Amino acid sequence: MQSKTHQTQSITDTLDPARAAALEATLGQTPSIQSGDALPPFAHHIYFWDAQTPDELGPDGHPATGGFIPDLGLPRRMWAAGRIVQHQPLKAGIKAEKVSTVEAVTRKDGRSGPLAFVRVRHDIKQRHALAVTEWQELVYRPQDAKPADPTPAPKVAAHSEPLVFTSTQLFRYSALTFNGHRIHYDADYARDVEGYAGVVVHGPLLAHLMMQLAVKLHGDFTDFSYRGSSPLILGEAATLCANDGHFWVRGGDGRLCTSGQITA
Repeated sequence: MQSKTHQTQSITDTLDPARAAALEATLGQTPSIQSGDALPPFAHHIYFWDAQTPDELGPDGHPATGGFIPDLGLPRRMWAAGRIVQHQPLKAGIKAEKVSTVEAVTRKDGRSGPLAFVRVRHDIKQRHALAVTEWQELVYRPQDAKPADPTPAPKVAAHSEPLVFTSTQLFRYSALTFNGHRIHYDADYARDVEGYAGVVVHGPLLAHLMMQLAVKLHGDFTDFSYRGSSPLILGEAATLCANDGHFWVRGGDGRLCTSGQITA
């Protein structure tokens, strides 16, 4: 059952080039972004923080539901999929506004119980012109939800490179995106409460790396979609792959962790 909602939230931020340079360093690149430079795709995730006090957070470290995101009675949150459309580059050092809208809430019955999907749209404007439109699909599950069966990743890749993450890198990415979700730094919580094998690598970080590879192989793009399939655990071997405009992260056991594609 789907319900429509028009809950909105607006945040204004000056896109500090020092923060963008810190993101480059976190990703293993030589910091180079200066004021006036175009930001790479997905870099807007390190801006527009929705900083809330500890009493406004849920037990998972995220802002508690019941505010911008409705309280659906399902405690476990996961960023399932997304799409980004780039109308024009965002520029470092210039003020921008992000307007977020909860477009729809869909309830379903899954294999392990009830599920709720929340679709959020973000429109980012800079100097009164629309620069980025992004959709996020969030899924909320019961506390005792069991993981889905893994999907095998494609075996043929025209390009592949190993991915190696450290706890320091995940800490830095959490700090840059102001992401307090405990699955990304609290191993005991990730294992004992949410049922993961260990600390989980951020899904948006994997999406960011896929988009970075897309620019490297194909140049600038305007439309990119991605979807998570299976969590990647810190310390696990992984491979970033590409083939004909399609991108994916393959886990050490050959399963598909996340996938994406250039759609325009």
